[in-house]
Amino acid sequence: MRLSPDAITSLLTSLFPSGMIDDLARERDVVVRKRKLDVRVLVWTVIVGFAVGGEARSIAGYRRTYNGATGQKLFASSFYDRFTTQLELLLRDLLDYAVEEVAVPHTVAPAFEQFRDVVVADATVVRLHRFLSAFPATHPDVSGIKLYLVHSVTAQSVIARAITDERTHESTLFKTGSWLRGRLFLLDLGFFKYHRFALIDENDGFFVSRLKRSANPVIVRELREWRGRAIPLEGKRVFDVVGDLCREHIDVEVDVRFQRRAYKGKRSWDTKRFRVVGVRSADADDGYRLYITNLPSGEFTPEDVATLYRARWVVELLFRELKSQYGLGRFQTEKEHIVRIQVTAALLTLVVSRAILRLFVDHAHDQGDNCVFPTERWATTFRSYAQQVLSEIVVSFSYEPNLPDTWYQEARQPSPSRLTLLEEVNAALYAGFTS
Repeated sequence: MRLSPDAITSLLTSLFPSGMIDDLARERDVVVRKRKLDVRVLVWTVIVGFAVGGEARSIAGYRRTYNGATGQKLFASSFYDRFTTQLELLLRDLLDYAVEEVAVPHTVAPAFEQFRDVVVADATVVRLHRFLSAFPATHPDVSGIKLYLVHSVTAQSVIARAITDERTHESTLFKTGSWLRGRLFLLDLGFFKYHRFALIDENDGFFVSRLKRSANPVIVRELREWRGRAIPLEGKRVFDVVGDLCREHIDVEVDVRFQRRAYKGKRSWDTKRFRVVGVRSADADDGYRLYITNLPSGEFTPEDVATLYRARWVVELLFRELKSQYGLGRFQTEKEHIVRIQVTAALLTLVVSRAILRLFVDHAHDQGDNCVFPTERWATTFRSYAQQVLSEIVVSFSYEPNLPDTWYQEARQPSPSRLTLLEEVNAALYAGFTS
């Protein structure tokens, strides 16, 4: 059975219902009173315009996309005035809604079944116009934002995000608390902190992180016995002995010491016991890829831990998709709120893209079609047809675009008195001839 021709339009208009967009627009004062501009189309224009990229991502490009889709003629000044802080808040509301209501969790492998969720936290830097002082960078004469994402591997969705200046360290954006319960966190070295690991453990969460060389904890117990003249590890520091080992795996317990948060002006020291595992790897500096975790040894072997950690790369691929496929950061503006609009639009584009992809994956499953959809190949396909998606959505809103008329209005000289180059040359020659 083939998909319905209006399957994508129906999916997206139910993803962000028109009534909800209108209500949120009124709450955020994006629409003060009924005017010619349709805020529903504006929202979809921003999302699809970001997916298309290039010139369409400028406000002038958004306006031409809007006019072409609706058949209306909105002047540049009135359209530009809609790109406000209120519009950015509206887009954030829609993204929050998508995160909380739309994402449908699914299990990606049996190893994840016991976790409430598998989560990756990471950040990437996006360079901006050098005069945008609201986002200072770590180097002089440049500016940049740090886009921080908490990405659900099992739901394939962004569950938290933050936009800061480049100088803010991503680890300060990681929030602890009861939400950690039952979740497995895959963390890179930027989030390495014993106190953070302790809080995840104490909130009944789980974590896997690469082991930082400067940490070098003391081994208190080996979790696996080795035959023959194996080097004893108890009482030694991990990186002091790892270079002398030939075994395929390392599986030990370590005690780590850290400071608690200040209480009444004083910070106390505490100790926690975690597990360090290592898997031999030819391209690792010390011969092993080493991880620190609180996953139980009876349920997860060192190979299991290393395999689970590979899922952390989904967020790296996500950032690469945003930058290489959707051109995140390829916009020039000196206004902070427009930067925030563009970044939020990028994340909404991902939501829309993944929603359509899920439609195709489910359809393939229902048909017994054992095909796969690589995310970057899918992103290229989505970008190619994004403009057509917008056209179908707008038609569902009862607009009847007139492409020839739109081209006629957009292409003609806005000021009749302004001459083209050849008209100027002809006028000058004519004036010289008559004189």
